[in-house]
Amino acid sequence: MASTKILVVEDEVIVSKTITSQLKQLGYIVTATASSGEMAIAKVIETQPDLILMDIVLKGSMDGITTAAQIREWVDIPIIYLTAYADDSTLQRAKETQPFGYIVKPFTADDLRVAVEIGLFKHQVARELQENRDQLATLLRSMSDGVIATDAEGVITFMNPAAETLTGCQQDEALGQAVATVLQLINEVTEMPVENPIAKVLKSHQVEHLDNFTALVTKTGTHIPIGDSASPLKRLSGEILGALVVFWNMSDRRQTELLSQALAKEKELNQLKSQFVSTVSHEFRNPLAIIRTATELLEKKPNLTEPQKHAYLQRIKTSVRSMNQLMEDVLFMGQAEADRLGFQPAPLHLEQFCRDLAEEFSMVEGSSHSIVFNSQGDSPNAWMDEKLLRYILTNLLSNAIKYSPPNTLVQLALGIDPIEQKATFLVQDHGIGIPDSDQSQLFESFFRATNVTSIQGTGLGLAIVKRCVDAHSGQISLASQVGTGTTVSVILPLNLAA
Repeated sequence: MASTKILVVEDEVIVSKTITSQLKQLGYIVTATASSGEMAIAKVIETQPDLILMDIVLKGSMDGITTAAQIREWVDIPIIYLTAYADDSTLQRAKETQPFGYIVKPFTADDLRVAVEIGLFKHQVARELQENRDQLATLLRSMSDGVIATDAEGVITFMNPAAETLTGCQQDEALGQAVATVLQLINEVTEMPVENPIAKVLKSHQVEHLDNFTALVTKTGTHIPIGDSASPLKRLSGEILGALVVFWNMSDRRQTELLSQALAKEKELNQLKSQFVSTVSHEFRNPLAIIRTATELLEKKPNLTEPQKHAYLQRIKTSVRSMNQLMEDVLFMGQAEADRLGFQPAPLHLEQFCRDLAEEFSMVEGSSHSIVFNSQGDSPNAWMDEKLLRYILTNLLSNAIKYSPPNTLVQLALGIDPIEQKATFLVQDHGIGIPDSDQSQLFESFFRATNVTSIQGTGLGLAIVKRCVDAHSGQISLASQVGTGTTVSVILPLNLAA
């Protein structure tokens, strides 16, 4: 390197002149020579060399190693030692000053050139590496996300200001500590500790992420919801050097999520309210119109025959029952939404209950459907809420009749499993069926299948059934095919305590 400036520190005059001559022949610039440590320090300040050739043994109070140590404290200049001594103790002292070369006398000009060029190259690489490290450290310190680095044992080696702010722990007190003592994590819901992501990375050697609803416990005990990503730090060979975790405060995001959920819920409630008003208004309007028409006819036509009067009065009664049922359904859903449904199990003979209910439906005036009941097994000592069970079966049987052609069969079946201590109720019809695309929404309030056309209904029946089944800790399922019919299965525990 022709423009390289070199300072020679050598107390032997002849050796110093020889080295100076060799360096000039090799194309280097010798800025000065020095024979003592004090002179060498002065020449460094005065001439600012690119490299120093330093004899270890110097005259005076400072030897070459002590001189080199002081120079390194002030300036970043590569130093190559020259010595006739290569004993272990001298070598160890020299290594502590981190020299960029070590030449044992006597040496040739080629030895000198190789040592100088390697020393300059190593210094350039070291400087670039340090610059990269400084840039990386600056980048990490300026990040708004918290960053913690550890060694392969999970001991903290770096912590940026954002991590200090989030954890409440300063880097000075965190360095050398196990990462779990600073990055303490819990589940927000259960408040139970969760595995540290650094520990997971050091086990799996892969990138790891925190589960949802994870919170950081700060030094003051505050809980901060966070997200994070932890990665292994590896050599090119794949050897694990440590791990790095990046984490951030999710408080604002969590508040935004909660607000979005609240707004979505409010929108859903507003839609339900609108749907409720529309449905109820429609369902009330029809029977009220019938009552008004029938009443006007009774008033304006006094010469009606008894059968005609009876028919009009029957229409009025049917309309009143329809409005009364609608009000009961609305009140029931209101109680269910407010968690005031109540569950009061009592001894119930299931077979007799189902048989009586089937007969009640068969005796309804104007019904053209046949209700067939069959039972397998018996449980006279079942404990269920009779009122809620009546809601379940009444709605299912009413739907089966409503959506089936006249003069068709509707089946009610009861099955008792004494081993599992469960009762299964099946209601089967041969009606219009339910499209597959509608079946997932059937138990939502006010939802009606797309193929019901002009058949009257509120869309509350199956929603009520679902609430009653849930109150019994039971299960409900449905199998249906358009044009073939529907089978609804309800499974309830036989002896569920209150």
